[in-house]
Amino acid sequence: MDAAMKKFVIRVLLWSAVSAVSVSSSAAQQIAFTWDDLPAHSSLPPGQTRQEIATNILSAMKEANLPPAFGFVNGATAEREPLSAPVLKQWRSAGLPLGNHTWSHMNLNEHSLADWESDVLKNEPLLESSMGTQDWHWLRFPYLAEGDTQQKRDAARKFLAEHHYKIAGVTMSFGDYLYNEPYARCSAKNDTAAIDKLKASYLAAARATITYTRAMSKALYGRDIPYVLLMHIGALDARMLPQLLNLYRENGFRFIRLEDAEKDPFYRYDVHLSLPSGPDTLEEAMRKRNLPIPERPQLDLDLNGICR
Repeated sequence: MDAAMKKFVIRVLLWSAVSAVSVSSSAAQQIAFTWDDLPAHSSLPPGQTRQEIATNILSAMKEANLPPAFGFVNGATAEREPLSAPVLKQWRSAGLPLGNHTWSHMNLNEHSLADWESDVLKNEPLLESSMGTQDWHWLRFPYLAEGDTQQKRDAARKFLAEHHYKIAGVTMSFGDYLYNEPYARCSAKNDTAAIDKLKASYLAAARATITYTRAMSKALYGRDIPYVLLMHIGALDARMLPQLLNLYRENGFRFIRLEDAEKDPFYRYDVHLSLPSGPDTLEEAMRKRNLPIPERPQLDLDLNGICR
């Protein structure tokens, strides 16, 4: 074991020793739920609608007393799938805010800056009509792709600053989106045993990612930053949300808003776009500090092969 890895292991052991205390304290770790791909994400199981999925997600968040969670919108989806459009009204009627996820979910790394900028702007009339006087100037990069060159990344930041945006960063993600397509397949086959495997794997992935993410935060800063969780408005997400919320609570989390999470200094590069770009993920911060990144949790299920 090299010196850097020894240093990392010692830090993780130290924070693990006091984790039971921190869970019960007023400084328990915080997490902000955010939802991508409104109004429609992934395939639908037979007999289910986009509005039912949204209803289930909104109901679970209300039941758990979550603060208003941002939903990030791709306007092209509402145009392509008109029956999904009422989801945006549902979200707003529940008092939840909307943000920009570009019109067509465009990957900045794979397109020109000019095309991407146009895609961002094309989404704005829909957001403005939905949000009225409330602030919708939060941008979630599709695929979390912020530019494949430093020049493009800097130019995108300049564009967003000129249009009064802040970036909705992501510091926790367990790959929830990977489960929604297999869930639709297994539902179509009425394979309850396979669905049970998906549900168990989904929660296991979330649980393992908590450990993975907190280890990096503790190694970097000796504390938990407020985490921003990436979720998607998919069918299995809706079914599993009550259990997922319980999982985070059982692990000592309390729920906060995106805006409050990003008041933490870690997110300064996301909210102050006049600054030069800096680490916007914990992995990037670890690399910058030459700290060893822990092994990312591996899925315990073949999601591509199940229910084929």
